[in-house]
Amino acid sequence: MEAAGTRRVFGTTPEGQTIEAVTIAAGELSADIITYGAILRDLRLLHMPHPLVLGFCDLDGYLATNAFLGATAGRVGNRIAGGRFTLDGREVELDVNDPPNHLHGGEASFGRRPWRIMSHDETSVILGLVSRAGESGYPGTVEVTCRFELLPPATLRITYLGRTDEPTLLNLLHHSYFNLSGADDILNHSLMIPAQAYLPANENEIPTGEVRGVEGTPYDFRKRAKIADRRGAEKTVYDANFCLAEHRHEDPRHAASLWNDNGELEMQVWTTEPGVQLYDGYKLDLPVKGLEGRPYGAHAGLCLEPQLWPDAPNHEGFPSAVLRPGETYRQITEFHFRHEPVAE
Repeated sequence: MEAAGTRRVFGTTPEGQTIEAVTIAAGELSADIITYGAILRDLRLLHMPHPLVLGFCDLDGYLATNAFLGATAGRVGNRIAGGRFTLDGREVELDVNDPPNHLHGGEASFGRRPWRIMSHDETSVILGLVSRAGESGYPGTVEVTCRFELLPPATLRITYLGRTDEPTLLNLLHHSYFNLSGADDILNHSLMIPAQAYLPANENEIPTGEVRGVEGTPYDFRKRAKIADRRGAEKTVYDANFCLAEHRHEDPRHAASLWNDNGELEMQVWTTEPGVQLYDGYKLDLPVKGLEGRPYGAHAGLCLEPQLWPDAPNHEGFPSAVLRPGETYRQITEFHFRHEPVAE
């Protein structure tokens, strides 16, 4: 990885837009951020020999795949049923890029567009994006910023801010796939999510509207459990929202903890958001090799995506994703790493 504070050209899009990369570092962490999709391309922890996230060595990898590795998904991350919702009595129709649903903001997704570098130094970088009214069908022009910041001894903080000129929806999420062991898959990682309930989904991966208790289900991670064990004989796969709260909080709260295979590395997720989506990467089968030439197959990494609950505008009682003029959208998510080598 380049020296902290380094800014360089990472590649050029087919439309001729220059994509840049910025390396930041602080304490035991270093990270590489690219302006395409506001992507966390690489994340390293001192004394660990492998990357902590899935990523690609060049821009071609991101252009050739649609897995949102390390990306900022928006305007609305996750799914909206049928690409439709009603806002202030008006029915809004979005593009359908994940038939029959709208996913991660559609064809104009923030995770597949160039952002601009607004400022950077050795420990942080701020990226900005303007989304014009009508893109993917959304009303209102939205201006957003994404700040990546590393804090000693080993914390990555991501802050999203957004404003609009007319009522719209905004629900950003960070979509890194984590693999804390450098193994082929994450099934032997251990996980804890302090959520009492999750959202069951239908065959189209849309919440049914039920808020179901986790007790007695494969979704009960209230106590630390190995993912392979919790999957059980049925080999449950995970792509579901865990309900942490009924509204966004002012300050980050603990949302999840993840441990590598031997338990020596822990990652804690803290967020202001009322939900966290667990996706275990079961659909991954990427045609391009990743960092250090690694193939990314099923379960190569898992996502813990803090966000509002999926398909919120179509479910009464779900935390609202509506943003109005004069309001500021604000999300803070932190990833805290702690490395304690296992005694031999």
